[in-house]
Amino acid sequence: MLTQEENELLTQVGPGTPCGEMLRRYWYPIAIASELTDEQPTKFVRILGEDLVLFKDRSGRIGLLADHCSHRGASLLYGRVEERGIACAYHGWLYDREGNILETPPERNDAIMKSVKHTAYPAQVHVGLVFAYLGPAPAPVMPHYDTLFRPDGHRKIKVYGQLDCNWLQAMENSVDPAHAPILHQEYIRGVRQPASTTRGFIDDVEGFEFYLTDYGIMKKRTHKTGAIDEHPLIFPHILRQGPSTQFRTPIDDEHTLHLHINFTATEDGSEPPDAWHPVVEYQEPCKEPVDGLHPNTHFTQWAIIPQDHMAWETQGPVANRAVEHLSYSDRGVVLFRQLVREQIEKVQRGEDPMGIYRDPDHAIIDTKIDEDIWSPQRREEIRSQRGEAEPASSSGSS
Repeated sequence: MLTQEENELLTQVGPGTPCGEMLRRYWYPIAIASELTDEQPTKFVRILGEDLVLFKDRSGRIGLLADHCSHRGASLLYGRVEERGIACAYHGWLYDREGNILETPPERNDAIMKSVKHTAYPAQVHVGLVFAYLGPAPAPVMPHYDTLFRPDGHRKIKVYGQLDCNWLQAMENSVDPAHAPILHQEYIRGVRQPASTTRGFIDDVEGFEFYLTDYGIMKKRTHKTGAIDEHPLIFPHILRQGPSTQFRTPIDDEHTLHLHINFTATEDGSEPPDAWHPVVEYQEPCKEPVDGLHPNTHFTQWAIIPQDHMAWETQGPVANRAVEHLSYSDRGVVLFRQLVREQIEKVQRGEDPMGIYRDPDHAIIDTKIDEDIWSPQRREEIRSQRGEAEPASSSGSS
C-alpha cells in the first residue's frame, strides 16, 4: 500500500506537480486529425490538467494554444482561423501557432506584441492522430515505435469513451497479467468454459516475469502449454498488446483519454494505402449512462475493453492505494510504481526520463509485435537469429 502523499505523487498530473512535470516530457495523442475540418477547424482539449484549443489554420497547419485569450480571457475555441493563425472572436487578437501575438485590434499595441507570449505547445499529425508535447523546449522527437512507424502494415484507429479515472489505474493494469485469465475469462478461451469462475483460466498459466527495457517494462506470461505471451508497457502511457497500441493520455487527475492503433503487417512486406491514413472506428460506449460514475452507471461488459473500464473506474476517480493489500502477483504493479518514481527523480535532477529520443533519424524501435505469442522453439530461433541471450527477469518487488 501507499501513503496518501505517495499516492498523490504518482497520480497528480497538473502543471508544477512532480508527476505532471515528468509526464510532460512525452508526446501524447490528443485528438483525431480528421475531426478538424474547414467547417469545424477548432476543438477544445484538456490534457495534463490544462485547458487548450486545437486548431487548423487556413494554411492547413495545426496549432495548440491555451484556451483563454491573453487579452481578456474569452475562449479561443470560438476564434476565427486565418492564414496566419487564429483570431479571438471577442476583439480579434491574432495568434500564430507559436503563441506570438500578430495583431491587437482595435489598435496596434507594439509593447504587448513584443512582451506577451501566449501559451502554445508543439502539435503534429501522425498516422491520423494529433500528437502534442507540453514539456520544455526543445521537444524530443516522437519515438519510432514499430507499430507507429513501420511502413509495412495496415492500421486502424479505435476511439473509446473517456475514462472517468486517473491515468495510473489504466497503466497499472498493463503490468497485471494475473487479471486477464480471470476478468476476461468469457472472451479469451472461445467456447471452452472455466472449471471455476473464481479462478477463470489462471491455472493455465505457469508463471509471470517482468524485465526492464530501454523504453519500459516487458511483461512475460508463460503458459503450461509452453506458449509465451510477451508484450510491453511503453513508458509512461502506452500498452502494446497483440496488434493494438493502446494510448492512455491523462486529461486531468480524474479523467483519461483512451485510443488504440491496431497494426497488422502485410504478408509481403509492402506498404498498403492505409499505412499512414488509417480508418477511424468510434467504439460503442462501455457504460450507460456514459457520463455516469460508479455506482450510478452500468458497465456493459460486452467485450474485454469494457471489462477493463469497469475494473479501472470502479476503483474510484483516483484509487485509494492506502487501503490496498498487494500480493506476489502484483509485483509488476510495484515495479511500475518504482519506475514512475525513478523517472520523476530524473526529471527533478534535470535529466531526460526513459524513452526520450533526440535523434530524428533513430532506428525503428522493436516492441516484439511480430513475436507476441510464440513456442519455446520459435523463441529460441528468433533470439538466435538476433544474437540475443534470454533476458533476465525482474521480480519487481519493493
